[in-house]
Amino acid sequence: MQEQQPEYHLDGRTVSDEPSFYTALGRALRAPDGYYGSNLDALADCLRGGFGPEPPFTLVWEDSAHARHHLTRRLPTSGDRTRSYFDAILDVLYEYGVTVRLE
Repeated sequence: MQEQQPEYHLDGRTVSDEPSFYTALGRALRAPDGYYGSNLDALADCLRGGFGPEPPFTLVWEDSAHARHHLTRRLPTSGDRTRSYFDAILDVLYEYGVTVRLE
């Protein structure tokens, strides 16, 4: 029998910019001192361990459409393509084994 992953709930209604996303994430994950990154590289460092929950876990991102609306800064990808900061966050979470449920 497979052990069930821990589940955490992120309140997307509190996300109005990048700093507020990291505050909400730290709160949702009950990370030490509320810190679970302050940019994408720091988020990846936290996901590697030592700063709170380590994957695998499930992140239920409630009101994710609200957060998506606010996390629109464009980041370069390969070639001439870009992606939103919201999508970049998802990419990092998925890369490190976090199951994300957008609600």
